[in-house]
Amino acid sequence: MKIYKLILLVTTLFIACNAPTKTESEAATNSTAEADLGQAGVQDNDSQKDIVKVAIGSPDHTTLVAALKQAEYVNDLANAGPFTVFAPTNAAFDKLPAGTVDGLMKPDKKDALRGILEYHVAVGVFKQDYLQDGQTIGMASGDNVTIQLKDGKMMVNGANVVATVPATNGLIYIVDAVLLPPSK
Repeated sequence: MKIYKLILLVTTLFIACNAPTKTESEAATNSTAEADLGQAGVQDNDSQKDIVKVAIGSPDHTTLVAALKQAEYVNDLANAGPFTVFAPTNAAFDKLPAGTVDGLMKPDKKDALRGILEYHVAVGVFKQDYLQDGQTIGMASGDNVTIQLKDGKMMVNGANVVATVPATNGLIYIVDAVLLPPSK
């Protein structure tokens, strides 16, 4: 029995000593990258997903995710909230005039992109069961959207809500059009 314990001990030590380790520069790079990600960088594969993780996991929202990254809003929407987000699909972004999305993704258009994204986010959770036809909701941009309810279907500023997805920090309404804020 002692020989088996000795073999087990030697094998364990051998494996432990030969396990790959991070160099100091790799560890520094990883901790810096994780720090830059903020709340969005928290790794949790067991809990329900927040708004950002839901969007990242959706093949229909790659344009929205790219816009959130460009506008540096990933951490904001990964925080506790609560938020209601009207999330346009890739097809919704494709309906915009040619070159619009590419133009908004340029660094000098960051403020315009932020304004559009903020027009898709409300602070608080607005469940359809508690909304009324014609109700307005104040958005993070400071402007309002108008809810339309007809025959059990919901629209926001004329865009159809095609699905509702709960998240840990709010509610996502998937919409078939990009909501454009009123001109100022």
